[in-house]
Amino acid sequence: MHKLLLALAMLGLTGQAAAAADIEPLAMTCNACHGVRGVSAGETIPSIGGLPKTYLQTVMRQWKYDERSSITMGRLVKGLSDDEINALAAYYAKFPWVPVPQPAPAAKLAKGRAVVAADCADCHGPRGGDPDIDAPKINGQWAKYMELELEKYRDKDFTMPHRKMKKAVRARTPAEAAAAARYFAAQGR
Repeated sequence: MHKLLLALAMLGLTGQAAAAADIEPLAMTCNACHGVRGVSAGETIPSIGGLPKTYLQTVMRQWKYDERSSITMGRLVKGLSDDEINALAAYYAKFPWVPVPQPAPAAKLAKGRAVVAADCADCHGPRGGDPDIDAPKINGQWAKYMELELEKYRDKDFTMPHRKMKKAVRARTPAEAAAAARYFAAQGR
């Protein structure tokens, strides 16, 4: 009986280890765009490594269940199970956030800082690195990506579920929103 229990315990541990290892091939497909460890090298593709697990889970589920518009991601996550979404979120959340600060002219940074202080700092923090629990870090995130996301919030044809973001972005001009994105993109740790 002791040997049977030991064998079952070993099988259980082996099964858990195998389940954790199964995420690696799936993550490799994500790395093709989002970069190794979730650090993107493309201006229109966000870095995701180090973002909160719950945030990543929420966004992927919103795409999967058509609660959030996307050009690409909705099609990619449709075939994922909720367990795979959870595992991918945990996989990328375990890495450190690696900002990629992008320089911008001083005038644009000053304009962006003013917009951030008025509309963004409450949720994302004054430099984008100290967000509320349900908001992502955006310090050193790609400016072009953030500008494209802000355009989605402005466009009534896109389904974007965060009402506070919609309200804030729609109250600003496209130039002001772009300045805020450039300000956050210029921030390091």
